[in-house]
Amino acid sequence: MENTVEKPYVIGLDMGGTNSVFGIVDQRGTIKAQTVISTTAYPDFKDYVKASVEALKPCIDLVGGIQNIRGMGVGAPNANFYTGNIENAANLVWQGCVEVAASFEEALGIPVRVTNDANAAAVGEMTYGVARGMKHFIMITLGTGVGSGIVIDGKVVYGSDGFAGELGHFVIDHTPAGRPCGCGRKGCLECYCSATGVARTIREVLANSNEPSLLRDIDPEKVTSYDAFVAAEKGDKLALEVFDRTGRLLGTACADFTTFSTPEAFVFFGGLTKAGEYLMKPLREAFEQNILRNFKGQTKLLVSALNGSEAAVLGASALGWE
Repeated sequence: MENTVEKPYVIGLDMGGTNSVFGIVDQRGTIKAQTVISTTAYPDFKDYVKASVEALKPCIDLVGGIQNIRGMGVGAPNANFYTGNIENAANLVWQGCVEVAASFEEALGIPVRVTNDANAAAVGEMTYGVARGMKHFIMITLGTGVGSGIVIDGKVVYGSDGFAGELGHFVIDHTPAGRPCGCGRKGCLECYCSATGVARTIREVLANSNEPSLLRDIDPEKVTSYDAFVAAEKGDKLALEVFDRTGRLLGTACADFTTFSTPEAFVFFGGLTKAGEYLMKPLREAFEQNILRNFKGQTKLLVSALNGSEAAVLGASALGWE
């Protein structure tokens, strides 16, 4: 067995649809070096790997060479932990199946693990964040969509095919009025509790009310969840109603998720969490109102403390220690 003290660093790659961010991370979760390349500039994946290795060379040299790197972790859309491949990602330039782990292992000569963004966030939170020491928790990422990483007995749940844990597509509105989702179904949690879902709620609230609001000064098609936060800070009633509605839907859904794995905590991460108590207060209230009686008082509702701009790289890097 290799002496890990001799290899004190790992590489983390946050592979986004537009840019790919690489970081070299130590065991305390400190990013020692960082670099970025364009994801879209390399339609041939082999060229992307070559460009990645070139961009990483100065970072690797900075920590004493590849002999000091234990492994690499990659967080990417539609990534399968079992196969090490990305499979049919809608927002990436490469179509079909992309052999990510095998390609980087061959190029760098170190072990490489791959998983989707939300699972990477969960591993990062367990390694460096507020879930450190926890063996049972659920990570909920609130960004453009709603992602989730489920940890049971200290391990991320990947299911039979590597794609388990899609709580964002848990249906919360079974009525004909359920919002259409990009997944092809209607009424998914993601349609209501993501940043884009909140923007849809703003438009609905404005259309169904004559109450004055700062949000009426913004083009309805361009309004964002951040606009609602700014308005809420100024006491805007409609903005506060938007967050109240969103928090209650999310809290009720989390009460349902608790019946599945009785987690020690839910950890919320992503841009929407910047709304703070405007979101978290109604979320906590709805969670307590809807939780099964014998589970009351067992589950914490936490907001990630990881730096937003670094969290994705840290999450991916955490896979490199495994």
